[in-house]
Amino acid sequence: MQPIVTLRQFKLSLSLILALGISACAPITPGEITVKDQAEFEQAVANAKPGDVIKLANGTWKDFEILFTGTGEADRPIRLTAETKGRVFITGQSNLSLAGEYLEVSGLIFKDGYTPTLQVVSFRRNKEHLANHSRVTEVVIDNFSNPERFEADYWVAMYGRHNRFDHNHLEGKRNKGVTMAVRLDSEASQENHHRIDHNYFGPRPVLGSNGGETLRIGTSHYSLSDSFTLVENNYFDRCDGEVEIVSVKSGSNQVRGNLFFESKGTLTLRHGDNNIVEENVFLGGQVDHTGGIRVINKGQIIRNNYLEGLTGYRFGGSLVVMNGVPNSSINRYHQVVNAQIENNSMINNEHIQLAAGSDAERSATPVDSQFASNLIVNDNGRDTFTLYDDVSGIRFADNVLNNVESPQLAEGFSNQAVTLTRAANGLLYPESPGLNDVGAKQDLVVLNKDDTGVSWYPKSDASIRFDIGRTIDVTAAPGDLQQAIDLAESGDIIRLAAGDYLLSKVIHIDKPLTLLGDNRPKVEFERSTLFEIADGGSLKLSGLVISGARSPDNVGNSVIRTSPYSMLINYQIKVENSEFIQLDVNRHFNFLNVAKSTMADSVVILDSHFSDVSGAILAMDKEADDYGIFNVDYVVIKNSSFTNVQGALASLYRGGTDESTFGPHFTLTNSELTNVGTGSKNKSKASIYLHGVQVTTIENNRFSNTPAIKIEHTVGEPVTRIVKNSLTATPLPAVRELHSQAENSAVITDNIIR
Repeated sequence: MQPIVTLRQFKLSLSLILALGISACAPITPGEITVKDQAEFEQAVANAKPGDVIKLANGTWKDFEILFTGTGEADRPIRLTAETKGRVFITGQSNLSLAGEYLEVSGLIFKDGYTPTLQVVSFRRNKEHLANHSRVTEVVIDNFSNPERFEADYWVAMYGRHNRFDHNHLEGKRNKGVTMAVRLDSEASQENHHRIDHNYFGPRPVLGSNGGETLRIGTSHYSLSDSFTLVENNYFDRCDGEVEIVSVKSGSNQVRGNLFFESKGTLTLRHGDNNIVEENVFLGGQVDHTGGIRVINKGQIIRNNYLEGLTGYRFGGSLVVMNGVPNSSINRYHQVVNAQIENNSMINNEHIQLAAGSDAERSATPVDSQFASNLIVNDNGRDTFTLYDDVSGIRFADNVLNNVESPQLAEGFSNQAVTLTRAANGLLYPESPGLNDVGAKQDLVVLNKDDTGVSWYPKSDASIRFDIGRTIDVTAAPGDLQQAIDLAESGDIIRLAAGDYLLSKVIHIDKPLTLLGDNRPKVEFERSTLFEIADGGSLKLSGLVISGARSPDNVGNSVIRTSPYSMLINYQIKVENSEFIQLDVNRHFNFLNVAKSTMADSVVILDSHFSDVSGAILAMDKEADDYGIFNVDYVVIKNSSFTNVQGALASLYRGGTDESTFGPHFTLTNSELTNVGTGSKNKSKASIYLHGVQVTTIENNRFSNTPAIKIEHTVGEPVTRIVKNSLTATPLPAVRELHSQAENSAVITDNIIR
């Protein structure tokens, strides 16, 4: 006989069953669902209604091309988020596309992978299906770079209209392509009124090529269209990709309230008219090539900006007003017309450049423009202005200089003693109340880095640092050194005891490591190279003697080489107090040999000696396709000697006519070269061969029985100084201008010929 159940008992049982069902497999609350795989996600999107929330379950989602479509409402968007923000990782070949109305994405981390398409995050499904009135917020894209360095993609591409990208964290884009782009390639994406705000644009390393902008709004093809994009309260932290940090290539945009911290390059009004740049703060910290604002085109307003400690010059100065091309094509330089540059503070910057880029093509000087109520102060009293052409088309009024001895510009400037005090906002202002109306406003809000990006993801320091880890002691016992390297962690020091070491395997360096010699141990190797720098690797050698006497009888040996594959992560090599001998078992035995698509931030040689080398010391000339690409940013050699080197001390090559990069840089000081570059296989026939190097300093060195230094200037107004060197049985340096018709710009002076 079945038990009798009352109506009340039945209702209670039914409620319990429903509750258990909802808890097990249904939305947590009405309109909210957590999905555990891609199939569940697709079903949830297909069924989503205004106000619904789709949560990706915590964990790793690999090879996930997220297509998020739907039609929400202004007060009830359809939301895609993480079960727990910061605990959903999108890896492998993955991306995100939004298409529809009133969509919102948040809480995801793109890491350990790269996009299989052109974008990581795209505000469209295809050309016909765009996102409008949609938002991406609290999303992280961290080192999500294509493994091929020069395979281009975007991390974020904004299409459609009235979209917002805010409080996101983008750091470590290493392959070619703009970090974030606002696209105007259809009428439906023009006059878009996008808002880009409170994002953390973390460090972007030097690309060594064009195509390394952090943010671009438009392209030259659509530059006569208005975008109406607002870029405000974003933090640009060491964004060093190329000469343009922000590239504005459209009209009627506002860039305001942003902070540029030690970023190499400029905010560039490259194309498009009637843009406003205001209340931004540029802090250079005296770092090389840190710049401010570059002005091109019509109707640009630059006001109430604060710029301090910027060292950039040429197109990368603290303020650059360009010459244009008469009747310019859409992709060249349009004349500056009606620019309003007012109430900006320029403190301890090295260069303000007017009518910049003046040449036979760029001959249209600025007209109908105003430079007024600006404060220009340098502690050293130096005049920071450089005038490259006629500036009579700029009206100067009510500006203040700080005790410049012989100012180039007098009319419209008050040249007086100015005392500055740092205010509560961290900026410098004049003490005199009479100067309150000059320069940036007194209550300028300085953006705090912690108010940008996401609160749950760290803004880490990704710079390479040696000697911050453990010290690991090794002996010359077979395998001891190799085992220590295999077990070492980033920043560790491996200290070699005195003795003779013979390495039978190539040592792969995939992290920053230091090899430190105790009482100058001797290291020999039996393979064609001793060290191979892999992606992520950097190497410091100190107090070692390295001999190539046991190397195989092969052409093209090296002490250090880079991986033959494309490397995303820029590396560093530092050599100090070390000796390299008998690198001559066969032809072209180089100290350092690099491959294409690799980039060194720096190669530094200090207090070291090299002798009997059949190749070059630094063979960094593999990017010979003339696309403006190069292999090393900084080479620094000091207090070192080089004897009987058949190849060049350094062979550096940056070809082509592109002007988007600052490097390479080459410095040689207080060193001695004897019989360097004399080998019959030395193609350059030079002791030092520098092609397209942008900054060269060769000073206080002794050259004996060496061929000439050969330097070929290409583009970019290179700076070359060869001074106070002793030349014995050595010709004078040969410097050629390959593209410029101007007089040779090299300074070659006070060299003693013996």
